[in-house]
Amino acid sequence: MAETMQFLPRPDVLSLEELERVCAAFIGLGVRKLRLTGGEPLVRRDFMVLVEALSRYLKSGELDELTLTTNGTQLAKYASALAVCGLKRINVSLDSLNAATFAKITRRDKLGDVLNGIAAAKDAGIKIKINTVALANDNQAEIPDIIGWAHSHGHDISLIETMPLGDVGGDRTSQYLSLKTVRQDLDSFWTLRDLPFRTGGPARYVHIEETGGILGFITPLSDNFCESCNRVRLTCTGQVYMCLGHDDGADLRTPLRTSSDDGYLIQAIEESITRKPKRHDFIAERLAKPALVRHMSMTGG
Repeated sequence: MAETMQFLPRPDVLSLEELERVCAAFIGLGVRKLRLTGGEPLVRRDFMVLVEALSRYLKSGELDELTLTTNGTQLAKYASALAVCGLKRINVSLDSLNAATFAKITRRDKLGDVLNGIAAAKDAGIKIKINTVALANDNQAEIPDIIGWAHSHGHDISLIETMPLGDVGGDRTSQYLSLKTVRQDLDSFWTLRDLPFRTGGPARYVHIEETGGILGFITPLSDNFCESCNRVRLTCTGQVYMCLGHDDGADLRTPLRTSSDDGYLIQAIEESITRKPKRHDFIAERLAKPALVRHMSMTGG
């Protein structure tokens, strides 16, 4: 996010009941996994009401998995309740274990809160995966230590290349760090073995013999991953995007609010899925300017 953001008028945002209804429509069409993302989803008022509503689909067997992506600052407060609702694993964004570096990247001195939240979630029986954006100027030298820390606590971790989404008030070129370079560095002192499994998302995984843990590489710039991606993203305003790297979206809010009959909503969902592109067009050489005006926080992390 940029330092200053223009936030949406409240009527533009789907209510929790509307979000549940859209999720129910996707589930009815065969979607078996849902991930709740942000921004930071745990700061939304009454967010756990939505989690509890969606957990019913876990109990009925209509949904295989309900997961969450969070920055971890509120996690200590909600970890136990999330576990009760059936969340088995969550992703936590963490780009540094150094307090000063963490505060620089996030603009908040909240590293202690995040670490406490991760510990609380682990104690509640939730599996943690750490997501770390590789930043040439801020955490490149720290990446092996972050991986080692994650694995020592039993957490998997994925590294992510910085993506050209939204104007963040600066040139990203100097921050871009190819994960091909990172892997070459890790290969010089660790033994990385490629793993064949895929999650339907963008990561490719390796096992590190020395740490005993799993490491994922998410490479939107250095190595296109689209052939393995089966995900779509629904925003809080009811737009569904078939690809993080495209502006082509479909409006679900209008059919949702036009009729209490889900027929129009289901028709809009089915039409949108036919437009899922074969690949995005992020290019490292064009990183200085955003490929999309839309910020990551608007689409969901």
